[in-house]
Amino acid sequence: MGFTCGLVGLPNVGKSTIFNALTNAGAESANYAFTTIEPNVGVVSVPDPRLDIIENLVIAEKKVPTTMQFVDIAGLVKGASKGEGLGNQFLGNIREVDAIAHVVRCFDDDNIPHVHNKVDADSDIEVINTELMIADLDTLNKRKTKIEKLAKGGDKEARMQIGVLTRLTEALDAGRPARTVVCEGPGEIQYVKTLNLLTAKPVLYVCNIAEPEQVDNAYVQDVRRHAEQENAGVVVLVGKMENEIMEIEDPEERQAFLEELGLQETGLDRMIHEGYRVLDLCTFFTVGEKENRAWTIPKNSRAPQAAGKIHTDFEKGFIRAEAYNFDDLVKYGSESAVKEAGQLRVEGKDYVVKDGDILHFRFNV
Repeated sequence: MGFTCGLVGLPNVGKSTIFNALTNAGAESANYAFTTIEPNVGVVSVPDPRLDIIENLVIAEKKVPTTMQFVDIAGLVKGASKGEGLGNQFLGNIREVDAIAHVVRCFDDDNIPHVHNKVDADSDIEVINTELMIADLDTLNKRKTKIEKLAKGGDKEARMQIGVLTRLTEALDAGRPARTVVCEGPGEIQYVKTLNLLTAKPVLYVCNIAEPEQVDNAYVQDVRRHAEQENAGVVVLVGKMENEIMEIEDPEERQAFLEELGLQETGLDRMIHEGYRVLDLCTFFTVGEKENRAWTIPKNSRAPQAAGKIHTDFEKGFIRAEAYNFDDLVKYGSESAVKEAGQLRVEGKDYVVKDGDILHFRFNV
């Protein structure tokens, strides 16, 4: 699995429409609040032209792309952190995803009622973020209560944790999400991860517009300004049009339709590219024999961790990795030619895997 992205937003912003467009999964979509009660889940292949090229250069029985999972989470309302609407369920579902795709309504349509009777991108974003921050403050206060006595008693680890909790609390009280707080050293980074804070998750803002010419309307500009303050990503989609694109099954027909619309890629492609950026991910490949396959890992992962993505035994018994890059394969035309050119490297446990690496792992269990 590449990563799991939860689609969140107020009711009637077009989450389920966009979910359908991205996954072609046919989730229920309607113009009333709480259409999505149980989260819909869709797994999609991550398009990577490099895998198509590899397929032509390395013989294998099949091609297996890496995947991305989208979760369409119930619409949020003001007071969700206190259990209003489907709040508790909503917050629980968010805790389980790697990143948040925050869908924001950026269009006017009298036929689709707004939950607050007025389209206001800034206000809509603030409602969601405020509820997430309130939930996080509750989490922090509970943790603080548990370790305050240890910290007062001089426990070094507890004192570090109190310091982190205090900085996080101050940020949230000031209206800044937890992801804006800079951690000092690996110990703090790991501790923050254990808190599983909602506002610590990477965010991608998805502007849902009605027509392509609205790509930079006033609502979208408001979202971009907000995202810039948080160093968050932004993708602009025409939800209904993306549905039409994804309903075209033939790849050539779909590409022709995109060209007619003047688009280089689908909204799915843009979301994946931006999702990779905000999550700091990269792709490596394994090739030959049974399958040519793409795998997603965090950037700066070392070779044993990459091997563990395939199977835990590969990481436990890691000996070495035989490595070369996709660019080498394209340049020389085959694996044997890469070897003859002296571009096949033997890497050990400290090797940091690079995007586009093609790896063969040697292990002993």
